[in-house]
Amino acid sequence: MPTISLFFGMVIQMYWRDHAPPHFHARYQGDEGSISIETGELVSGSMPPNAKRILKEWTARHREELLENWELGRLQLPFNAIEGADYDD
Repeated sequence: MPTISLFFGMVIQMYWRDHAPPHFHARYQGDEGSISIETGELVSGSMPPNAKRILKEWTARHREELLENWELGRLQLPFNAIEGADYDD
């Protein structure tokens, strides 16, 4: 699964031709979860509360880029890297 971002020890990945609704996968300290691009909420798996908060804020800041990657994935095209939360203002 391609990695699209890394920050604070979190690995953010997307699958090509993944099932709807639009989401990405996050891994952090042994936890894994799927995050809704629309809401930033954890839709499956588990994450510590602080990681969920960071992921939700990051998703809101990068929603357009994430949706663009979702469309690229549907077309089986290479994903774009997205700046991590450690670089956000």
